[in-house]
Amino acid sequence: MVLRNFLFKILKGYGAGFNLLIVQDDVMNDENKCPGTPVFPDPDSFLKLARAKMPFGRYAGCLLVDLPEPYVVWFAQKGFPEGELGEMLRAVYEIKVNGLEYLFKPFKNV
Repeated sequence: MVLRNFLFKILKGYGAGFNLLIVQDDVMNDENKCPGTPVFPDPDSFLKLARAKMPFGRYAGCLLVDLPEPYVVWFAQKGFPEGELGEMLRAVYEIKVNGLEYLFKPFKNV
């Protein structure tokens, strides 16, 4: 619970920078009835993404947020895998394209 509260403080501290990442459209978020409306981050999903590792390929075992940007861009061009891994790689792509990798630094060793 302490970590969760700490995470909320970090996310609030980054404010608009993080909200840029989480503005989604109806296709990505069915609960969001108005395109372009900010969606509040889920701290558990954020932590899961910070700790997720690539399960296969050249970068197997590497944290998803540490994957080289050209590799993630290649996935974006060729197509992300199905399922949860694909969703996490899409999020990593948006994070890298928007220069938000710094958000994960406090959580890499937690």
